[in-house]
Amino acid sequence: MKPLMVLLTGLMPFTLLAQQPGYKEPYRPQFHFTPRQNWMNDPNGLVYHKGEYHLFYQYNPMGNTWGHMSWGHAVSSDLVHWQHLPVAIAEDDKNMIFSGSCVVDKNNTSGFRKKAGQIPLVAIYTAHIIRDTSKRDDYLQNQHLAYSLDDGHSWTKYEGNPVLDLNKKDFRDPKVFWHVPTKKWIMATVLPQEHIVQFHSSADLKSWSHLSDFGPAGDTNGIWECPDLLQVPIAGQAGKSKWVLINSQQYTMQYFVGEFDGTRFLNETPADTILRPDYGPDFYAGITYNNLPAGHDPVLIGWANSWKYGESIPTSPWRSAFSLPRSLQLKKTGNTWSLLQEPVRKLQALRGQLIEWKNQPLSGQMVFPAKGQVIELEAELVPAKNDICGIRLAADGGRSLVIGYDVDLQRLYIDRSKAGDTSFNKQFAAVHYAAARVPLQDGRLRLHILFDKSIVEVFANEGATVLTAQLFPDPAANGIQFFSEKGGALVTTAKCWPLRSAWK
Repeated sequence: MKPLMVLLTGLMPFTLLAQQPGYKEPYRPQFHFTPRQNWMNDPNGLVYHKGEYHLFYQYNPMGNTWGHMSWGHAVSSDLVHWQHLPVAIAEDDKNMIFSGSCVVDKNNTSGFRKKAGQIPLVAIYTAHIIRDTSKRDDYLQNQHLAYSLDDGHSWTKYEGNPVLDLNKKDFRDPKVFWHVPTKKWIMATVLPQEHIVQFHSSADLKSWSHLSDFGPAGDTNGIWECPDLLQVPIAGQAGKSKWVLINSQQYTMQYFVGEFDGTRFLNETPADTILRPDYGPDFYAGITYNNLPAGHDPVLIGWANSWKYGESIPTSPWRSAFSLPRSLQLKKTGNTWSLLQEPVRKLQALRGQLIEWKNQPLSGQMVFPAKGQVIELEAELVPAKNDICGIRLAADGGRSLVIGYDVDLQRLYIDRSKAGDTSFNKQFAAVHYAAARVPLQDGRLRLHILFDKSIVEVFANEGATVLTAQLFPDPAANGIQFFSEKGGALVTTAKCWPLRSAWK
């Protein structure tokens, strides 16, 4: 296995250049990140350095399903247009490279710098070690380092690995950041089966001391993965922020809001409340960027797929996409904090000509004067009493993706049961509906929708609620419709832009 892996990894730049998929394949997103080819899952190592947003990710260099996990790599100057780079950290004959994070070691605390002026980038990742290939479920996970002295272009695995080993089967997904008040590195990891986030600290990224545990708490129905701890600014209160702890639970995600004192995370989320960054079926393993410039809102990216059916979605030569990068702020309503998420504003540079409605009464179904499967849509609706109203995308005859609102239940929902191909997987066909409680604001529902071939992201009421879902529509199904089942709803405004491809 090792010689083959070395050969393929070494040829990766030439393989990509030779095949060069044109980003025009059926279902290929045009403004979401996808690899040129092969399988991708969790985003890893999100870090900003010298004007570039680095995006690493779980990647299989050998095929279009999960396996041979290595770190893929891309960079961007604006979080919209991406340049693919060769595999950064490759699987070897001892371990696969699982999820983790990346930091800019400005003060050379690690001692990796070899020449004056070098700034080490240090990746902290989980090594997934299978000691006997005949017993693949008999594995070990511990935390390793790799470093780059050329701004992320080449990577060297630390010869002193592992740097943190609990001798556990499941112990993974390190998120590391520099904690200014204590002048130490903080690492958050998970014990998946125990539903615990552990915190460790280090002065040099090599020797780690246990600080505290958080959990079980919130949603414990699935294993915990991919923790992230960060400060998020409070909307409208300059200079003020709260700490947010994010983690994933098998097929979904949750977050907690509170304080971090350098040792413990102090949760302020009510015990009977589960907060989710996304209520759709296709958002997982979301993490945020390290080392963003001062004043830059945090940026979250998630995997827009699901382990229930992800390996069988009908895409080729790639599988999986990432969500749009989302800017984060916090807002408090009553006793509960909530994340406000919005697509990064640089995305607006892709907008084409605006098509607009103003003060349009709705009765039954009405066709909007725009079409497309690569669009941005902003709409404000005033629903009628006891009504169910909303928007249909990828509409053609009886087919469509329904984004609806039930006034009586105060429920925003997505229904993809008639949005396209569902034949490739029974679980995908079964998971056709997702919903969240969304109270109206002054009697109004504000929607910001990004539809990109096979992905839709719906941001409601300034991004306080988000739903992400995959769909696989017929290319000819490109209509946009508004509907009001009982009549009497009003579209105060609807703005639609076709979006240019970010890959041209």
